[in-house]
Amino acid sequence: MFGIKREGSDKNIKTQRCEQIIIKRNHPKFKVIDQQCFHSKNLYNEANYVLRQEFINNNKYIIYYDMNKEFKTHENYKLTFSQPANCTLRLLDKNWKSYFVAIKDWKKNPSKYLGKPKLPKYLKKDGRFIWMIPNNQLHYNYDKETIHISNRLVNDYNWKCRCLGRIIQVRFVPRGSCYVMEIIYEIEIPDVNKGSKNIAAIDLGVNNLVTMTNNIGLNPIIINGKGIKSINQCYNKRLAKERSMLKIRHNKNWSKKLDMITFKRFQRIKNYMHNTSQYIVSWCIENNIDTLVVGKNNKWKQESGMNKKSNQNFIMIPYQILLQQLKYKCENVGINYIEQEESYTSGTSFLDEENPIKENYNKNRRIQRGLFKSNSGLLINSDVNGSFQIMKKVFPNAISRYGIEGVLTPIVINVA
Repeated sequence: MFGIKREGSDKNIKTQRCEQIIIKRNHPKFKVIDQQCFHSKNLYNEANYVLRQEFINNNKYIIYYDMNKEFKTHENYKLTFSQPANCTLRLLDKNWKSYFVAIKDWKKNPSKYLGKPKLPKYLKKDGRFIWMIPNNQLHYNYDKETIHISNRLVNDYNWKCRCLGRIIQVRFVPRGSCYVMEIIYEIEIPDVNKGSKNIAAIDLGVNNLVTMTNNIGLNPIIINGKGIKSINQCYNKRLAKERSMLKIRHNKNWSKKLDMITFKRFQRIKNYMHNTSQYIVSWCIENNIDTLVVGKNNKWKQESGMNKKSNQNFIMIPYQILLQQLKYKCENVGINYIEQEESYTSGTSFLDEENPIKENYNKNRRIQRGLFKSNSGLLINSDVNGSFQIMKKVFPNAISRYGIEGVLTPIVINVA
């Protein structure tokens, strides 16, 4: 799927992609990585302390150049090694600059934020932080598909990976019970600058994770979301049991075992989302879809007003992972990807050719779960209706109800 150039694309743009490798405790370099991530955390906290004190007491900020110059003689800088230490300090500098931008914008538009931005915090004393290796210490062997890191602690080991472009950086990210090695590389993708003719639209849900409609006369597709519900329900049940026993036996709220359970749940859901996004993009390629529209609302989880059980099912689904995967996979093959705010799409009628606006909104027409009744008495799957209305928000003239009544019955797909 990477680096594919679709017909009609005569320009390419550069972008970055990431390959991830899980490093468990039985890995020969696990202890070394754990040690270096601990040193990186110490350097981050030490530098952050200096920055916070200077800012709080004197209302001044130490720029990266001066901070890097000052810390070169510090023990944690040397233990982290100079190049990775520079990356740690750059990331801290980036966090502070993000804070300054956010606080400035918050003063002008506080309604955009859930709360006042705060100064970058210290990391946990026994925690870990990302250990980053820049590209001048990396070498990729394209014949053996291995990457070599020029650092005396790990230079005796070659990491098996599949780098599909110019390598940028390697970073080791702590994930509780394990580490994730992220290989960042640069590739070229098609530059999408063309009109939208064949369009597909997606409405996200819980039982129906994805409801996808189109304007080319094919049946809508529903990707079953009950698999994710099952993963989450199993996780919640096991989490509650383990935490109860942990509290009774050791008077603690968290443990390494809970880290492992949580990470395993995350990996299973991530795999489910990959299967879903891969199916969608493959279907779009097969049917010459050039534009994909996905409905999304800001703060849709913070402002969820469902009952406790439904709300838990909804909150536990990481839709953003699916959206990110769809975005980069569409970019790789030259499909135009659009995220559209979806207000009023669920309570307006596609079959009555209503515009998805407040004046036409009437959710009482959802006569029962999963069924929407139009003003003319015709019935349509409520998620299919919402998906068509999402498409209509972006492309009002992309499709008409006339002539498509025979292809409104959705096909249910199980991807995992």
